[in-house]
Amino acid sequence: MSEQPLPREIRCVLVPVGSLRLLLPNATVAEVITLPTPEPVEGAPEWLLGRIAWRGWRVPLVSFTQLAGADEGDPELAMRVAVLKALGGNPALPFIAVVTRGFPRLTTLNAELIIPTHDDAPLPPGVKAQVLVRDDVAVIPDLEGIEGELLGLLQVEAA
Repeated sequence: MSEQPLPREIRCVLVPVGSLRLLLPNATVAEVITLPTPEPVEGAPEWLLGRIAWRGWRVPLVSFTQLAGADEGDPELAMRVAVLKALGGNPALPFIAVVTRGFPRLTTLNAELIIPTHDDAPLPPGVKAQVLVRDDVAVIPDLEGIEGELLGLLQVEAA
């Protein structure tokens, strides 16, 4: 059986979250919706804003800016929610929602267009890497780590 070569290009999306832009594969973003009122989660840290109802699911709503300690960005831009597909395969937590400001921007990238910018300083919570994408500074979120935190906070049974 021969191995398939890796794609030379991948469709990505830059999701604005405050002063940061999250770089994600386009396939990770399930939908961008208007910001609903979240249902509070008792004892949750400030970055877990609660849960929202979305397509029959109660999806945890994360403020990535609060998690990473980043600036909230332009208050004039409309707040929305990007519903992301969770990566851990836990059927009790198939989606995570992130508050955004403005609209995500689609882009097609290859390895040459993503330049790591990380020095050896510790990365903020929830950040896996900092990169330069063309002229934009972006962060690659640690979705697996965030999902693990959420599973613990929401006391969801692992599959």
